Amino acid sequence: MNYIHSTIAQLKQTSPAQSEFYQAVEEVLESLEPLFAKTTNYQKEAIIERMVEPERQLMFRVPWVDDEGNIQVNKGYRIEFSSTLGPYKGGLRFHPSVNASIIKFLGFEQVFKNSLTGLPIGGGKGGANFDPKGRSDGEIMRFCQSFMNELYRHIGPTTDVPAGDIGVGAREIGYLFGQYKRLTGRYDGVLTGKSLMWGGSLVRKEATGYGAVYFANYMLQNRDDSLAGKRCLISGSGNVAIYAMEKLYQLNAKPITCSDSRGTLFHDAGIDLTLIKELKEQQRGCLSKYKESYPEATYIARADYPEDGHAVWRFKADAAFPCATQNELTQGDAKALLSNGCILVSEGANMPSTKDAIDCFIKAKIAYGPGKAANAGGVATSQLEMAQNASMQSWTFEEVDAKLQHIMKNIFNIANETAAEFGQPTNLLLGANIAGFRRVADAMIEQGVV
Repeated sequence: MNYIHSTIAQLKQTSPAQSEFYQAVEEVLESLEPLFAKTTNYQKEAIIERMVEPERQLMFRVPWVDDEGNIQVNKGYRIEFSSTLGPYKGGLRFHPSVNASIIKFLGFEQVFKNSLTGLPIGGGKGGANFDPKGRSDGEIMRFCQSFMNELYRHIGPTTDVPAGDIGVGAREIGYLFGQYKRLTGRYDGVLTGKSLMWGGSLVRKEATGYGAVYFANYMLQNRDDSLAGKRCLISGSGNVAIYAMEKLYQLNAKPITCSDSRGTLFHDAGIDLTLIKELKEQQRGCLSKYKESYPEATYIARADYPEDGHAVWRFKADAAFPCATQNELTQGDAKALLSNGCILVSEGANMPSTKDAIDCFIKAKIAYGPGKAANAGGVATSQLEMAQNASMQSWTFEEVDAKLQHIMKNIFNIANETAAEFGQPTNLLLGANIAGFRRVADAMIEQGVV
């Protein structure tokens, strides 16, 4: 058994029953085989054995009182994975599916994503198995305050800077920050994704979706093509999906699908983005209501999805943008995309494609942008928010958007150049993994055994 496989086998013994975490680790480490074939330095320094173990893992109970006066208890997490390149940076996810495996996979991915940005930030992730859906503002406030009662001891503007993720938007960040300020008596940039009224950054809400589209366009430009005129499939209907659709329209492409936890919407004429924003951002409603305005659109309930995948990927299109959650694009979905003429996949979510699906894309040599590269725009803009907070400045939308485009271009370039360096010029997954790994690993060696 070689170095990489023995490390993975050992990880499964020391961190049992964490399938999503294993998947993330295997995807990265198997890409590193060409690198390890060229040098034994990383093996000598036990880099991957050190890298797959978080520097710190925090788990804590979150007791709170609902509107009926009943005491509820959830489990909270913060995985501080790597501070090699800077303070821990990564979002908080509030969703019933949250467990140690989910948070560890997200934290591990975050290390390499943050490395690829070239910015001085380490990697971490956190959250709780709390579901904000159907809860009142008062219940969400009380939960966030209880969550912060423990988390505040471990975070700080130069230590660990959480942000939002699924289930954690501006409302939740506001409640979390208010409690942090109350507990510490400090007003500092300890959270990103804040309101523009008190330290937030323009473009932060749009950044992940915009960044995934910028990355897609750079991939196509490298192939003497562009997004203009392309039919695009989008999954999700949260911030990432909504602002990916917005940027696609700005680049003269046409998004024709989106989805939520209950079903998939298809509108051949192009999704009405204004209506989607109203349904999801204001009404917090279901996509099925879209048909009240556009009866010609198709809505497919989740119960009617194909057995081997998801309805959102089964329409004829040129490009796909998975923007919802992990493992939402299966091998069956990948085969359907390729047979329907898809030439590009740019991941707006974290690890949205299964290993078998990724293998299909790489074998077909389509333009495939892995999440750690394509969706790095969100964390990059979070770091720009940190910079504005530290210098007590506020940059314009145009300034932040220009910086975002520059960062996404640099990420594409380094992934593309590294893939070519190792003889696989169309394999941006390999390029991104090796480039992200080398920056962290080389810094770890310089900092000694810590």
